[in-house]
Order: sequence, then C-alpha cells, then structure tokens
Amino acid sequence: MTMMQQMYDFSTARVLMSGGTGVLGRTLARALLSHGASVVLLTRQPAQAATHFASEAGLPRLQCIQADLAQSTDIQRAVAEALATGPITHLVNGAGGNRPQATTGAQAFADVPLAAMHEVMDVNVFSAIQLSQAVVPHFVARGSGCVLNISSISTQRPLTRVVSYSVAKAGLDAYTRWLATHLAREYAPDIRVNALAPGFFLTEQNRFLLLEPDGTTLTERGQQILTHTPMGRFGTPDDLVGAFLWLLSPAAAFVTGQIITVDGGFTAFSGV
Repeated sequence: MTMMQQMYDFSTARVLMSGGTGVLGRTLARALLSHGASVVLLTRQPAQAATHFASEAGLPRLQCIQADLAQSTDIQRAVAEALATGPITHLVNGAGGNRPQATTGAQAFADVPLAAMHEVMDVNVFSAIQLSQAVVPHFVARGSGCVLNISSISTQRPLTRVVSYSVAKAGLDAYTRWLATHLAREYAPDIRVNALAPGFFLTEQNRFLLLEPDGTTLTERGQQILTHTPMGRFGTPDDLVGAFLWLLSPAAAFVTGQIITVDGGFTAFSGV
C-alpha cells in the first residue's frame, strides 16, 4: 500500500455522523464506507435510512441509531449506544437545514417568528455542540480525534431571505474555530476540528428555489446564482467527496480550525 493509499485508508475509522440521510449526506457516508470506514448514522427514522442504503444495509460497518437531535437526552442515549459497540474516531455534524417560516420574502423581517429562528439554530448549531460535548471527552481520553462540521457559503455571502440559516451557519463557523483552538491547546493537539462549506448544490430542499416545475428551466434565483458562479453550474454531491475525505484523513493532519469552501468559485467572484 502506497503512502497516499494509507492516507485514505479508513479501515480503522469509526465515524459517528448526523445528517447522513440527505442527498449530500448519503453520498458522503457512502464515500466513507467505500474507503473501509465503519459508519454510525444518527437519524430520526432508521427504517427510512435503511432504504437509502439498501445496497449497504447488509454491511456490518453500517449502523443506524434512532435519535432526535433536538432532544439532549436522545443525543446522550444515542452516543452511549454507539460507544457500546466500539470507539468513535470521527464525528461528522452534518445535520442542518432551513425552515420556510424562518425566511423573509413571503413575510416581512419583522414578522419572522422567533420560534422558527430557534428551530433553525437548534438543528444547525446546537445539535453540533451537544454531539461534540458527548463525543469529545472520548477523543480527549484517547488523545486524538476529528470533528467535521458541515457549514455553508452563506456565512461568507449571506443570502437574501435566509436570515436564520445564514446566522446559524455563521455561528457554526465560529464554534468550529473556537473548538479547534480549545481542544488543541487545552487537551491534545491531535484532536482536529474543521468545517466543510458547500456552495449551491441541487437537493430536495432547494430544488424548488433553483428550478421551475419542469425540472430543467432555471428560476430567476437559480440564474442569478449561476451568473455569479465562475464554473457555471450547480455542484453535485460527488464534488464534495474529495475535500470531505481529505479533512477526515491523516493527509490533513496539520489542518484545524479551517472552513473549506467547495462552491465552484462563487465566493471568489466579485460580480465583475
């Protein structure tokens, strides 16, 4: 096995992952499995998760655990259940998303309900914090570990209408940098924390915003995005795999506290 193959050999890795059943999450989880990792998915609906991973369902390296990430007791129970069958070497905080009630456009900013904003903050920020609190002590005891948060380019270029989501992901970026520094200085320099910030990818969540009902014609918003994306297209789930595996691998051993953007050049373009 070459040094590069060793870098991306995850056969000794056991990854606890939230948000692994969405379009992007499924691709990332499959990438880990294909590189030999054991993957433990936290999901509210394990049976539904099994349908997404039908071809991998028989693999002993794939485990689905029921958990509602809005409930701290659920998080504690799910992490304990995962640890009961083996150590956790990596944590991927992939749970996230927006809520229509937490956006402007159909409603004025002054009318955005605080409860909806709290919900967006809970799923994007506090689930990551609580999962980290449950898992990181085990990294500390071992002296090594890796946390990867899934962020968004909306932290660098806040998107119109999505106030709550942009604020939540910006908080996640700040948390990523803080935790990376805290763990390296206070506990062990081999515990790394980074974030991956996808650009515009077609998912079930945003397809209606980017494409007309015919599924091929761009909406006005979709066209504006591509006009400001130098590579001229939306991302595909496979576009994230390289950066994702790199950040989790020994190849990124000296990388911590970083937000890695994968966006086809969107955040680099000034519009001129």
